Amino acid sequence: MENPSPQCGAAAEDPENPEVFCLMRVNNSSGWLRLWENCEITVGRGMDVTYPIISLTYPLMLSRLHCSFKLREDGAWTVTDRKSLNGVWVNGRQITPEKPHVIRLGDSIQLGVAVKDSVEFDYEFVKRPLNDVRSSLLRPDMEAPNHPRLFKKPKRKMTDEIEPSTSSKPKLYRSSGVDKSTAQPCPIQTIEPLEPREPRPENKVQHPIPNVKNREDVDNLQMFSQNNLMLREQVDCTERRVASLEGQPQQSAPYREEQREWQRQLDTLRAKMEEMKALELSFNNAKQQLEEQKRKTRRDQMKEEKKQEREQQQEVHLKQKLDEALKEQKKVLDELSRSRRGFEEMLLAKNKELEVTKEEKEKAKAKGEEVVSQMTEVMQNELECIICSEFFIEAVNLNCAHSFCKYCIQQWRKKKDQCPICSQAIVSQTRCLALDNCIDSMVENLSLELKRRRQELVNERKGAPPAEVMVILDDDCSASGDPNPRRAPPAEVMVIQDDDSSALGDAEGPVLVASSASSSVQSVDSDSDSYVDYSQSAPLTFSDSSLSDD
Repeated sequence: MENPSPQCGAAAEDPENPEVFCLMRVNNSSGWLRLWENCEITVGRGMDVTYPIISLTYPLMLSRLHCSFKLREDGAWTVTDRKSLNGVWVNGRQITPEKPHVIRLGDSIQLGVAVKDSVEFDYEFVKRPLNDVRSSLLRPDMEAPNHPRLFKKPKRKMTDEIEPSTSSKPKLYRSSGVDKSTAQPCPIQTIEPLEPREPRPENKVQHPIPNVKNREDVDNLQMFSQNNLMLREQVDCTERRVASLEGQPQQSAPYREEQREWQRQLDTLRAKMEEMKALELSFNNAKQQLEEQKRKTRRDQMKEEKKQEREQQQEVHLKQKLDEALKEQKKVLDELSRSRRGFEEMLLAKNKELEVTKEEKEKAKAKGEEVVSQMTEVMQNELECIICSEFFIEAVNLNCAHSFCKYCIQQWRKKKDQCPICSQAIVSQTRCLALDNCIDSMVENLSLELKRRRQELVNERKGAPPAEVMVILDDDCSASGDPNPRRAPPAEVMVIQDDDSSALGDAEGPVLVASSASSSVQSVDSDSDSYVDYSQSAPLTFSDSSLSDD
């Protein structure tokens, strides 16, 4: 079957096998676009273009009037982008809209942009013999306003073979005119005609069921719906054309071939229609799932919004409580700070008072120590017994007003009945309680060592027995002042020891014995009966400190 020749030009063609300009689809043996020399060829997805093309994958890839091809008077072909959405690309470069661009044989022409590194409508401008490309050419829309019409008179060869068919052609076109008035133009470019010898199973489009989980597939639901509507229109248009051809008398082989081609296209469209129905069912299910998912998402979103609103309210409430707590805490801290400053001032005042008191105490202590020192010195000077060089123990006053320890004066009077200080005769002795009490009170302020020593002396003197010694007197009584010398009976004398001794009259070793009527002194050994006579020695002295005043 030959494609119709353009009516709007008178270009000379080889009646046997003329060469024609066409757009060869890359990597596809069908869907080629023939370019007639004397007509403007328009391409797009609209119904009023020469070649209506619709993408099954991306129906909106091409605009309604995407581009146009035209042969200039100088014999050069041009392509013009008719302000399409995705543009026209020549040799990989996008051309300027509404500006004709010259193309040459072998140029690459792309309609639309690449999706996933591939271009769906990729063509190459070539010139090939008609018989070589006849099966690959896409039939133009018969209802397009700029479609190249068939010649009213057939070629000479066709006239010789089928002359009676000339009367049936007007009927065919009249029938086509009626079809035009009763039906919409049908885009048939997307339906690839089946070859008589080799059926093309790849023409059956295997559309996968869309997965509503992917956002891209959800966006394609609308595209598939539009494609389904356009396919239905195409099927209806093809059915009407087949019906119009069946009503015409079959007088020529070209018309029978055309009828068979239309029938094949109708069968293909019906098969695709069945696929589209299955897809429509799948899409309806997917749409229901999508709507259910949207409702669920909306419910979840509303729950999440309510939850967020409650959380925001709780957050605001907690923030208010926190602000109030911070204010209260600030008040408490301010109050504590003021109290702290007050306490610090009080502490400073107390510290100053303590320092003053401490200084006063130190002064008083120093003064007390000074008083104690003075008192100790006074006691040592005035309240010590001249015989034992200790503080008075049970002090007694003699008739001469001198004071001595009771124990010491008793022991002294055993050897001499005179005052050790003034040598007056002892007539009487009286206990002095006031002096004892004064000494006891003063001793309380002395050191522990002095207190302990005094207590030991008191205990020793209370429990010490009197010492028994023998005193031998000579006939010389001048020391005592007695004019009648006589031998006196043995008398008791006091044994004077130094401060390191712990007892009086109880020491071991030699004992000094003094006589009251003589100046002779004898040494009596306590361990034996022997004694030493010190009659020629100096007079007896009891203590350097006690008798120095005699």
